[in-house]
Amino acid sequence: MHTSAELPRAAPRAVLFDRDGTIVVDVPYNGDPSLVRPMTGAREVLDGLRSRGIPIGVITNQSGIARQLVTRQQVDAVNARVEHLLGPFDVWEICPHGNDDACGCRKPAPGMVLSASARLGVDPCDVAVIGDIGADMGAAAAAGARGVLVPTGITLQDEVDAAPAVAESLAEAVELLWAGTP
Repeated sequence: MHTSAELPRAAPRAVLFDRDGTIVVDVPYNGDPSLVRPMTGAREVLDGLRSRGIPIGVITNQSGIARQLVTRQQVDAVNARVEHLLGPFDVWEICPHGNDDACGCRKPAPGMVLSASARLGVDPCDVAVIGDIGADMGAAAAAGARGVLVPTGITLQDEVDAAPAVAESLAEAVELLWAGTP
């Protein structure tokens, strides 16, 4: 685990999670709810935040919709399965656009973080984003939120090196967010 000197020490008022590779095992362009598998420890981490009264949400790029590899209905069905397995989320933000669509919501753009923060009634600087790739960290930084990277097999070393904070697990990421706070 590492953190940058710039990582704020105030406890976040909300936590947003990337979906694929962060809270569920990444199945590229998954449109099949039966393929959803929680990441190790995800339910416990999410339930722990819920028990503390911390709002939680999901921000997820789903370019498979733009590419016509999955439909929005399939993505919604997968998300319903995620909630069935991991419990309810206070907010979902989904970017259905492709890389070339120049939208403001596709990570690393800040749109989903800003929208989720507004929907939760929380200033983005009081929000944390936990994800597995550099785009997640980029969205957090662009929105003024803090980011914690939980690398997987697809995370690039450059993304790890550039991350403001890195944890080995979701549980460690959440512990890091509250480390040193009153």
